[in-house]
Amino acid sequence: MKMLWGSLILALAYLLLWPVPIDPVSWQAPKNAGFTKAFTENSRLAELSYIDIEGEEGPEDFAINKAGTIATATHSGAVLLMKQGQTSFTSWINTNGRPLGLEYDNKGNLLIADAHRGLLIANAKGELKTLVNQVENTPVVYADDVDIAKNGKVYFTDATTKFAAKDHGGTLSASLLEILEHKGNGRLIEYDPFTASSKVLIDGLVFANGVTMSHDQDSVLFNETGKYRVLRYWLNGPQQGSVEVVIDNLPGFPDNISQAAGGGYYLGLASPRSAPVDGLSDNPFVRKIIQRLPQFLRPQGKAYGHLLKISDSGKVLKSLQDPNGAYPFVTGAIETEYGLFISSLIAPAVGVLPHNKTRSLTDVADIGGDAHSDNK
Repeated sequence: MKMLWGSLILALAYLLLWPVPIDPVSWQAPKNAGFTKAFTENSRLAELSYIDIEGEEGPEDFAINKAGTIATATHSGAVLLMKQGQTSFTSWINTNGRPLGLEYDNKGNLLIADAHRGLLIANAKGELKTLVNQVENTPVVYADDVDIAKNGKVYFTDATTKFAAKDHGGTLSASLLEILEHKGNGRLIEYDPFTASSKVLIDGLVFANGVTMSHDQDSVLFNETGKYRVLRYWLNGPQQGSVEVVIDNLPGFPDNISQAAGGGYYLGLASPRSAPVDGLSDNPFVRKIIQRLPQFLRPQGKAYGHLLKISDSGKVLKSLQDPNGAYPFVTGAIETEYGLFISSLIAPAVGVLPHNKTRSLTDVADIGGDAHSDNK
């Protein structure tokens, strides 16, 4: 009996006192309406075609250059290319980190937001160079996504300045720590390539994630994953320097965001919201105890495919879903003449949703320089 009581006391002491990496704060999660109204459950994302990525996993983002080459990147650090006329991706370079956001500039260089290394640039020969790994005397800990304005300035997110992906079990594990803590260690950064200088535009974000220029170039849209919302930072006009909410109280965790052809934006919801995470938003003490539990007992993301298209004002124009999660943890999409290329945190393939369902996958060879690109 004494041994039993001793074991119980030790277990209790562990749950209450063992050091954990998070220092949670109280907040109030908005009430989750779930898959209702504009988000009513459907299976419009269930009929994807797939492009294999040679044993790699996690094609997080896409970029298309003027020649029609599509780039993506994976967990191994590899950047893969599919050139115009080809129907599969082949390995190009490896950053020796975790490349996430990608964007081609108007000179054909590929900018890479690497979660381990900061903001990188690769020229056409595949030669890598670090552009930014420190901003205002603070290291870039978790570079996440990047976009380029027409004037050449670069905008990227540092998802969290506290939980480095390379030190906390990878990008997904580090993101969960930032969200569970909820202090807001993320930031939006502007890099000026003409002066090689960077500055923080806004900080205090709970996992700063996807970023894209607005169509009129007057603002930057970016996702605050931990608060289920998309924000806008005004670069020009009477609201310059201010931030406004584009859409909030989303039914999932927003990941990447990118321009859609003809207006609007594609937004990936990597996973539905977690009832335990929301329910304990105002109880940081219990959230700390949960962090001491074995991994399999902590809140986990659910494999549920979900891609949104929203307008500039945040109206939901499309909600494409796959409740079965055959293509799980959708991060976003990029639009081409052939159709949507859809990205994922963990999938072993690129998802493709053709505009014309009668066309075969080999028709991806039709993707070329006239396809929509986020080049600025």
